[in-house]
Amino acid sequence: MSRLPEDPTYPEVAGAAADLDGLDALLVECRACPRLVAWREHVGEVKRAAFSTETYWARPVPGFGDPTARIVVVGLAPAAHGANRTGRMFTGDRSGDFLFASMHRVGLASAPTSVRADDGLTLTGVRVTAPVRCAPPGNAPTPTERRTCGPWLARELEIVEPDVAVVLGGFGWQALLTTLAEQGWQVPRPRPRFAHGAEVRLDGPGGRSIVLLGCFHVSQQNTFTGRLTLPMLDAVLLRARDVAEAPPARST
Repeated sequence: MSRLPEDPTYPEVAGAAADLDGLDALLVECRACPRLVAWREHVGEVKRAAFSTETYWARPVPGFGDPTARIVVVGLAPAAHGANRTGRMFTGDRSGDFLFASMHRVGLASAPTSVRADDGLTLTGVRVTAPVRCAPPGNAPTPTERRTCGPWLARELEIVEPDVAVVLGGFGWQALLTTLAEQGWQVPRPRPRFAHGAEVRLDGPGGRSIVLLGCFHVSQQNTFTGRLTLPMLDAVLLRARDVAEAPPARST
């Protein structure tokens, strides 16, 4: 397979994808951000000692879950030794274990853990995605990298058409608001501020609406310190499920 150009305009082809399978096929070949390409591949070669015998995915990571999901969970970016290793969002690290344990408790996931891409885990009514699809150095993508990667998330949202977005952390919150604004959604100025438990309804093209729910990120610095507990995450996911199951409020 030919290599795609390292060109920041390349993700614009995302808009040509007719469905999620087509989108994912384009996404996994993207090499638009030289810094991210270099880092994800470096990590895949050097590896962590615990995973020294494994073959790392080391490519952009597609969204994962129900293709007709009414709920999307929006994170930050793949973890270097988690999704960048396994090829599936929030799979193979402790952040993912925390997230999927809660999803299982509230009836959105078939199992409480997500170990590898072929472990049989299924999600019902929910899809997990991120605004940046390659593992960034220090878990810190640049604003340019976020903008470059934005079309992938934008097209995914257009295809899935979720009613609710559970947004993990302030970066994901700002990135999602930017993506929605770029799609023609009515994002107010000043923009709604991120907070755990924040709830904002936005109106968009075609009379659509979406509810954004803020949640602290499932990173270890939050879960190990008790800033985010399982009951707190359960509560946000249960609220998302309630909103998604309610009759949709359509703008006129």
